[in-house]
Amino acid sequence: MMLGQNEDSQQLAIVKQKYGFDKPISTQYLYYINDLSPISFHSQNTNHYTFLRDGKYHAKTLFTIKNTAVVLKFPYLRESFTKQGKNVNQVLKETLPNTFVLAVSAIIIAIFFGVLLGIVSALYKDKWLDKTIQIFSTFGMSVPSFFSAILVAWLFGYILHKYTHLEMTGSLFELDDFGEAMHIKWKNLLLPAIVLGIRPLAVVIQLMRNSLLEVLNQDYIRTARAKGLTEFQIIKKHAIKNALNPVVTAISGWFASMLAGAVFVEYIFGWNGIGKEIVNALNTLDLPIIMGSVLIIALLFIIINSFVDIIYAWLDPKVKMSS
Repeated sequence: MMLGQNEDSQQLAIVKQKYGFDKPISTQYLYYINDLSPISFHSQNTNHYTFLRDGKYHAKTLFTIKNTAVVLKFPYLRESFTKQGKNVNQVLKETLPNTFVLAVSAIIIAIFFGVLLGIVSALYKDKWLDKTIQIFSTFGMSVPSFFSAILVAWLFGYILHKYTHLEMTGSLFELDDFGEAMHIKWKNLLLPAIVLGIRPLAVVIQLMRNSLLEVLNQDYIRTARAKGLTEFQIIKKHAIKNALNPVVTAISGWFASMLAGAVFVEYIFGWNGIGKEIVNALNTLDLPIIMGSVLIIALLFIIINSFVDIIYAWLDPKVKMSS
């Protein structure tokens, strides 16, 4: 794949030696772990694999033990097989911010409208407004993202284009008409953010409704009513904060999974994010990009869930942060 039509046995042997593909799988695995580690060990023997000899990656040598250099570096995710030796770190640097913007926009939509509709649904329990919101919520959870993406793109980007002025496909940064400079197109964010936020929106509605109904039946809420507080004051000062705990749990999981679950949405809308890059890498068997993307998503998932544990301590005084 890397040599293309110029492949021959001699060049193939050189490439295998350069990237360590001529070694056993166990040795290749250790090489990869060594590349990921911020502190790594690299042989100065020209017959051994090391990416440092290429001169493309900067690392600081801490000290040398015999024929082995111990270096301090940023984790190295190898080079793409299909992008002419382009570093995977660089590919992720170009695509991950677009996915992050999309995921944040989707989760903001889900939180704002989900909490609002969940409160309305709880206050009008078993009435027509509550039932309408519940139908919408159930529909939102049941529709696959790839189907809703196609439907929304076709309806608002094609059928209603002259009214919405939205495109069926487009990314955050696009070239101008002269092909000279990149410009931000915020309108391209609207449709994919709505589609990506539909399912977490439906979940937030259900969780907020059920949690708020449970909180409103607590003794301290009845005490607040007995003191003459209005329903708005009770909801604002006492009920919402305590009802948000399950919502925060769901949002943390959804936000982390959005970074991986945006694959279909990004591909359908032509959004140049990590999801679309993963699909392209799967189609071309570009393993370094696939592996690097999975590792980054897993790392972000851990960071986000750790951050949520900190938020718990603020939302619920009963939750104590471990020392």
